[in-house]
This record gives sequence, C-alpha cells and structure tokens, in this order.
Amino acid sequence: MSNAELMPVFETLDSLADLVTSRNGLYVRWSRGPEPDLRTVCSRDDLTGVPLPGLSASSLDVEDWWGERPVRTWVARRLYDYSHLPRIKDSRTRPWVLHGTEAGRGPDNEPLVQGVEPLGWIGTSVITEAHDEINHQPGPWGPLRRDETA
Repeated sequence: MSNAELMPVFETLDSLADLVTSRNGLYVRWSRGPEPDLRTVCSRDDLTGVPLPGLSASSLDVEDWWGERPVRTWVARRLYDYSHLPRIKDSRTRPWVLHGTEAGRGPDNEPLVQGVEPLGWIGTSVITEAHDEINHQPGPWGPLRRDETA
C-alpha cells in the first residue's frame, strides 16, 4: 500500500475548517496526489512548460480582511474555486491538504510551495458540502472557470 493510500481523508468541511483554524501554512493542491508530485517537486507552467520553483497550490490560510466571517465559508470558497479541475484537466485529479512554505508565485499568481508535508485527502463529501455552502451565500459566486457548471 502506498503512502498516499494511507493518508487520512477529511470527510467533513467542518473538520477541514478546524484544521485551518489550528495551523498556518496550509494549502490545497489538486493533482493525482503527493507521490507523483513529490517525485518532481515542482509544477510546470502549462503554457510554456517552464519548471516552477515549487508545487502550485491554493492557500487555505484565512486572510485578515476576512474578519470574523466563518472559516467554514472561507475553506468552502477555496475548494469551490478549483473544483472544476477534475473535469477539465484529468479525472484522476483529487484535492489534498499539505503544509509547506511559499517559494514564489506562479503565472496565475498562485503560491508555489516547497517543503511539502502531505496531511490528507479531501473527500468528495467535503466538495459537496463546499458547493452547498457557496450556493447558500448571497451574490453570484462561481468557480474560477465560470463557463463550466460547477
């Protein structure tokens, strides 16, 4: 059994929000998992093929401007924004949580992370909860790829 298969799975949005509340330097990465990612240790720019100085990821750290709003909604938004990736990139793409250090910014201004410590997969039920949380928010929210249905 591989290390990725042994990683814990976050099964609820609340459990992931609790982790985000208790620890800084957390990111979500959408990929085939830590094993293939950590063999290369860096992402590549899709357009040019240029190697980047770390793995592209989305920060889960709550920004100060978020104020006293629910961390659950913050985490839901961070997941919702990229939930289209398994449909458009690779059906084997899954979200997973990691701890790491930002080494730079990628071409889409995404954090590039080094010193990656995989913490767990994000279960499909969490993505469903994230969609439900966002759909209950006021205003026309949508994933970053707004021409696709979420």
